[in-house]
Amino acid sequence: MIEVAHEEYSKDPNGFEKLLIDAEKPLYEGCKKYTKLSTLVKLYNLKVRYGWSDISFSELLKTLKEILPTTNELPNSLYEAKKTLGALGMEYEKIHACPNNCCLYRKEFANATECSECGQSRWKNVKDRNEERKQIPSKVIWYFPPIPRFKRLFRSIECAKNLTWHASEGIEDGKLRHPADSPAWKLVDFKWPDFGSEPRNLRLALSADGVNPHGDMSSKYSCWPIVMVIYNLPPWLCMKRKYTMLSMLISGPKQPGDDMGKLKT
Repeated sequence: MIEVAHEEYSKDPNGFEKLLIDAEKPLYEGCKKYTKLSTLVKLYNLKVRYGWSDISFSELLKTLKEILPTTNELPNSLYEAKKTLGALGMEYEKIHACPNNCCLYRKEFANATECSECGQSRWKNVKDRNEERKQIPSKVIWYFPPIPRFKRLFRSIECAKNLTWHASEGIEDGKLRHPADSPAWKLVDFKWPDFGSEPRNLRLALSADGVNPHGDMSSKYSCWPIVMVIYNLPPWLCMKRKYTMLSMLISGPKQPGDDMGKLKT
């Protein structure tokens, strides 16, 4: 449902702008604390945190809409709520993965039933009450496309200016103040001059919270968030919460470690 909403508004920029304006309206006339968008985000966070079912969440929205003033902007179903959040670039894609982190079941492996590298089955051996085997993936990765978020950043005059700060306001005096002063940045400029000559090209870093890159330490996490950071920004903005982006959530107790590269392809 979220993907459908995003495709709909991607083809209609004016529709997206209208939805964005509507999402920033007060929840109801005279309400100063909550907007339609902030209310939906807060409720959706509660849904995820406490494991509410889709049906119970839809019923809650209907009840709240009846309780609030008749002019309220709250959607009356989960489907409508997802359309709002999806058009704001909060869509995601669920991708099946090998439980040993060998590959993702997409592109040429989209229809595969087992891993070509380790031979592990794509599916768990789960049976329902009728003893019929159900196809439940052994491992799932949630992928959050970054391109729509990058586009929104460049649509803001202030953000677009900050994204080229390293080229327009950076000081070159041999001191390391910013990633642009590092040997790694200069190596990229040397190896790919066409990329390096355009200051709007984004330099990204991935941070895997809790992931041990060497894979030789025990861990008890149930999922692994992969956070993306934009190094083009000024040093006082690079690590600000508003500019850090969740790019993937990897399920399961086994940390990706040095298999991270396979999961990014």
